[in-house]
Amino acid sequence: MPLNKDQIEEVEQLRASSSNTLRATVPALEEILYKPLPALDHGFVRVIDYMGDDTAIVQSARVSYGKGTKKISNDKGLIKYLMRHWHSTPFEMCEIKLHVKLPIFIARQWIRHRTANVNEYSARYSILDKEFYIPSAENLASQSEVNKQGRAEALSPEEAQKVISILKNDAEQTYHNYEVMLNENSDGETLDENSMGIARELARMNLTLNTYTQWYWKIDLNNLLHFLALRADAHAQYEIRVYADIILDIVKKWVPITYEAFEDYRIGGTQLSAKEILILKKVIKGETIDPDAEGISKREWGELQKKFDL
Repeated sequence: MPLNKDQIEEVEQLRASSSNTLRATVPALEEILYKPLPALDHGFVRVIDYMGDDTAIVQSARVSYGKGTKKISNDKGLIKYLMRHWHSTPFEMCEIKLHVKLPIFIARQWIRHRTANVNEYSARYSILDKEFYIPSAENLASQSEVNKQGRAEALSPEEAQKVISILKNDAEQTYHNYEVMLNENSDGETLDENSMGIARELARMNLTLNTYTQWYWKIDLNNLLHFLALRADAHAQYEIRVYADIILDIVKKWVPITYEAFEDYRIGGTQLSAKEILILKKVIKGETIDPDAEGISKREWGELQKKFDL
């Protein structure tokens, strides 16, 4: 289950309570506050807290107080300008804190984004739940020969089932050994009265990387958008992209004007090198392009062709 019993009770208590505040709130985000949004087979993302909204970005850019007399259309134009010209500081005025449950191997990829505050569930103090990520058959693929960190064709149904069986059996076996070494299960029950069990900080090293962990992750909006630009991209690993897509929807609810600008200039936009701009000018004029003469590699030329359907 996504949340354990204690967490479910906590969510119910938090959502049953309310506080008066003078600070800006976002009704669409308040609606999902504390609620777990499912990810993969046992994971989730939930909003714990946030600060600021689209107005906070505008206020920061103008260094003013309150909403003033500016129209929403002016706010939208300013946010688009800031996004278009890569101004970052105003977007740093908004922050969000998420509770994320995810497989360890995705957590290790995620933590490469070193611009957040993170506090992870500690297997030195507590026993990890018996929950593992097992991919569906359609998400199992062979290694790409072109991209060393990517997937190629999907496995045949027979091959996929073999892999799934290996993943399940290994996870079950290592977790069983984890409990044996601890001499304790996740319910706190002793397995063998005559055995002391090794320290939790040692027993955890035997667990598979598809075991689920959890953390609180707090980040400002500017750095969050950078994270999403990379992890919601079609080239990102499927599993982390699932989480990025959920967070994208959260951002859409939280700062809709900023999300629209981000979608336009970052997700839907593209960057061009100086050489690529010169090449495009020649293409527009109808000139024939020789990649070698232009000083770009075949891969760069292929990417440029794909970008503009040349």
